[in-house]
Amino acid sequence: MKSLKCPVATSTDAQVPLIIYLDFKSPYAYLAVEPTRKMLAEIGVVADWRPFVLDIASYLGSAKLDKSGKVAEQSRSKEQWSGVKYAYFDCRRYANLRNMTVRGTVKIWNTDLPAVGWWWVKQQESLAQQCAPGSLLEKYIDAVYAPFWRREFDAEDIHAVEQVLLDVGASVDGFRDYAEGPGLQANAQFQADAFESGIYGVPTYVLPNQPSSVDTAGNELKDGKPEQFFGREHLPLIRWFLQGQSGDRPDVAYEVGEGAQLPPDEGAGDARLAVYIDVKAPQSYLALNGTLAMAKQKNIDLDWHFFRGQPLRKPAVEVADEDRGSMHRRIRGEYIAQDMQRYAPHTLEDLYVQEYSSAPALGLAWAKAHGSQKDVDSYVRDILHRFWRLHEDVDSIVSVESVLKHTGLATEGFAAFAGGAGLAHLEQTSVDAQNLGLSVSPTYFIGAEPFQGRQHLPLLAARMRSRS
Repeated sequence: MKSLKCPVATSTDAQVPLIIYLDFKSPYAYLAVEPTRKMLAEIGVVADWRPFVLDIASYLGSAKLDKSGKVAEQSRSKEQWSGVKYAYFDCRRYANLRNMTVRGTVKIWNTDLPAVGWWWVKQQESLAQQCAPGSLLEKYIDAVYAPFWRREFDAEDIHAVEQVLLDVGASVDGFRDYAEGPGLQANAQFQADAFESGIYGVPTYVLPNQPSSVDTAGNELKDGKPEQFFGREHLPLIRWFLQGQSGDRPDVAYEVGEGAQLPPDEGAGDARLAVYIDVKAPQSYLALNGTLAMAKQKNIDLDWHFFRGQPLRKPAVEVADEDRGSMHRRIRGEYIAQDMQRYAPHTLEDLYVQEYSSAPALGLAWAKAHGSQKDVDSYVRDILHRFWRLHEDVDSIVSVESVLKHTGLATEGFAAFAGGAGLAHLEQTSVDAQNLGLSVSPTYFIGAEPFQGRQHLPLLAARMRSRS
């Protein structure tokens, strides 16, 4: 068989309207395959599916379990462990909706060999053939993903990769020599080039033909670079771009899917959804309109709570001789900032607010004690608008009192409350937030089950509707 090579790893390759990067050891990438295929089929678009091998240890540290399932080796901080544990919990939640299995891994796998097998298969089919139902590439991806997440596939065993190739009907003549030599070397170069081009996680989608990025208000955010998206929650906006940007610009959303197997809810029996937000977090502001719209549409009462979350970290300045971990953190930070501006209704002035005060939370406690659900929703909306749109003070009792008055609430006694009984309330809410392990804003709760981020709103609506 002829010598095979990996294509140049450039996100500006304009041969196709969409490039997709996945890694077999990412459960988020696994969950993205089916909805991505569905979107492409519905709009008739061909995409270039490429393997990207994550270096998880450089960003999230490493860990290895012993035979009993206990951690035998690890180099992770408490914050990193919290993120990893929530990620697996979140992925299992969505996997269960589609009757998929996602078991925790015993170590961080090296997925270079399955990536080399991916390149081997890609070059046995044309791009159009790769995207057709039942293609070798589709069969290969499925034949690796499902058993890997059932812990039935050894991603570091060349015999296992070769057997998958045989099972899906791909030629294996010369594969062993290719996988142990030029294929492995070409894949390593591809991975390095892809990372240098700004690909740091999976699933990542790249629209190479987009000339520039604009936010929802039409403000241009960058010039002449392809549009890049990290995470399947962006599929609604990717579809919007691919279909010519017609209609309203959609927000992020995880798919629920037809026939989703919704679990029975064992939380509180009323139709109230707990919402924890940090007023100074831009993610809270971006989630506001969608949260209120969902609650109104589904007739759900929102139980708002303010807490102090983890401030958004400003990315470091690029320096010479960056190690991979530093570069990863920098490009991730730069992407997060760009992504927030992409979805914002107007340019956000400062994403990295560090100042914090208890005044907005005191006003919320007052509104909940003296107003209706409509009053509380209005207060939350006005506080966020005052800070993020109008750039006005929300950190003094006087400013919060003016917001309460604007909402229509009586404020007689509020100042005394803020200096007395309200302080005890704040102390309790702070303890509650710590006990819940809150750091991400917004975090929603159905009973004791957390949902971090506004991308969960479709599932929250479906789950809350099933209870109410």
